[in-house]
Amino acid sequence: MSEIDRLYQYKTLLSGRRAMSREDIMAKLEISLATFKRDIAKLRDQLHTPIVFDRDLGGYRLEQTESTELPGMWFSQDEMLALMTIQSMIVQLEPSLLGPKLKPFQKRLDDMLASQGLDAATLTQRVRAVHAGKRRLPLTSFETLAKATLERKQVQVEHINRQNGETVLRDVSPQQLVHYRDNWYVDAWCHLRGGLRSFSVDAITRATLLDKASKDIDLIAMRQQLDGGYGIFGGTPKAWAQLRFSKARAAWVKHEIWHPEQKSLRMADGRYELVIPYADERELLGDILRFGADVEVLAPARLREQVQAEIQKMGQLYGR
Repeated sequence: MSEIDRLYQYKTLLSGRRAMSREDIMAKLEISLATFKRDIAKLRDQLHTPIVFDRDLGGYRLEQTESTELPGMWFSQDEMLALMTIQSMIVQLEPSLLGPKLKPFQKRLDDMLASQGLDAATLTQRVRAVHAGKRRLPLTSFETLAKATLERKQVQVEHINRQNGETVLRDVSPQQLVHYRDNWYVDAWCHLRGGLRSFSVDAITRATLLDKASKDIDLIAMRQQLDGGYGIFGGTPKAWAQLRFSKARAAWVKHEIWHPEQKSLRMADGRYELVIPYADERELLGDILRFGADVEVLAPARLREQVQAEIQKMGQLYGR
């Protein structure tokens, strides 16, 4: 029996009766007195398990608290390491948002990792999350939207349209939070427009929780609708983009997932063709242009013309 499994057995043993003597525990787990003492110390000091010795009952028992679960006992060493890695990445991505909330959990994980001979400090130094293009996020707006999403409440938001600079006050029913390309979005039913919308959280300057039940939308149907097109500008696809990448760039692009329904072809000469649906070309245009001369738009003609127009504008800009 592994140490993790053995420590978990203490909960089973001490929950099944009022109290259990040291001798009975040692016999049941087939352990020595030294091992018993180490287990009790680890359970109390590192895993914060409320085990007490009841003199009146003449044995050990679990003290009744808000929770008598043994924290982390169902986590193996590999599972704890995976949790710590994820936690480290989350804190680096959103330190102001989730860091304070995760501190108690992090301390518990640190203790459990230490009990397994792993150094949590080394892990956090060796795991690094690199992000670019991240926009500053209003903490209060995010927390209010997260609360409304989980508690199924409506929220009144003040949202800035970046294209025209207009600020609109509207009530929305948040359906899900989305972390996309290092930025947060909320997919919600907009009661002002009477339809599903995706809002960038950093464009919401104010959010007020309302005492109204949220309008529930079937998540599967909503995701099919919003995820139909390319990128964050979802919706029903209006066309399919056919892109051809150079041999030099194909080595990278062939491993990328641009869309769940994408189609691809590796050509005999090493070039790579990718076909993806899109509903709004704004984000797609930017992604095409970042590859420069290593990609060509084959279809549709309208998208090809838009890329040509952008290239001409760039030529005029740099040809000054």
